[in-house]
Amino acid sequence: MKKLINAVDDVLTESLAGFGRAHANLVEVSTDPKLVTRKGGGKKGKVALISGGGSGHEPMHAGFVGMGMLDAACPGEVSTSPTPDQMLAAAEAVDGGAGVLWIVKNYAGDVMNFEMAGEMYDGPTETVLTNDDVAVESSLHSQGRRGVAATVIVEKIVGAAAERGDDLAACKALGDRVNEASGTMGIALTSCTVPAAGTPTFTIGEGEMELGVGIHGEPGRKRVELMKADEIAEALIAAICESIAPSGDDDLLLLVNGMGGTPLLELYLLYNSALQVVEERGLKIARSLVGNYCTSLEMAGASITLTKLDKETMELWDAPVHTAALRWKA
Repeated sequence: MKKLINAVDDVLTESLAGFGRAHANLVEVSTDPKLVTRKGGGKKGKVALISGGGSGHEPMHAGFVGMGMLDAACPGEVSTSPTPDQMLAAAEAVDGGAGVLWIVKNYAGDVMNFEMAGEMYDGPTETVLTNDDVAVESSLHSQGRRGVAATVIVEKIVGAAAERGDDLAACKALGDRVNEASGTMGIALTSCTVPAAGTPTFTIGEGEMELGVGIHGEPGRKRVELMKADEIAEALIAAICESIAPSGDDDLLLLVNGMGGTPLLELYLLYNSALQVVEERGLKIARSLVGNYCTSLEMAGASITLTKLDKETMELWDAPVHTAALRWKA
């Protein structure tokens, strides 16, 4: 294992410290309990958006704390759910009096711990559960589909709604709507290595790829021979379209997301392939995003997400945002 670390047990603490110092104009970082909060705390009268999960998927979620997105993120150890105590502390730090909306990826530990935090917190809370991964309907980590890269889209659109003053019920309904309009599927060319494990999560041959891989290295639909980018785009988009059934009248958001170890040269090439596949299907892309947003440590690979947008959600996607990992019109 070759990683830029000092000691395995200190990886998360030292990474959070560096993140906080690098983005001190945007966030405040606590290492006990481990929290990243919007600088200045909660905004009075605004619904507070809180997400979190195991580390190793950066910039999700801490990189999306700031104006127009999350108010707080709760980072767990690598591939390990944060604790209810972290979530409770986050809610107390950023609740502006309009309630707390948890945005939770569909993994058993995350779901259980956020539910416990909601029960512990003395205030109104709601939950949006993201489950956009169309690769598998259930896994060892989840009941039903896994929550992956569309979580970023949910956080951005609902974050904009909360910023403009939407109430808790409206933010919850909007988050569910965006999640239901989204589908994601990914591939892996290599494994990742969790620092505490010290060895790759799985083994894969030089001429193979994992079709439908999970962001923790979970198995996907099948192990297949390495495909060309055009073939990968066709396979992923076909599976997504089967799930969300977009029509030629829909405005779509296309996210090509890197898993952490794939250069932008290849991600933009895959975007070009994906756009060709979409256009051949008579579909139209209204908004695009390419880069590393929901990663899996140093895994080589990528995912594709399609989200059906309407007039409101497109305007909310375009609304100003200023976070460490996403910024426009601000």
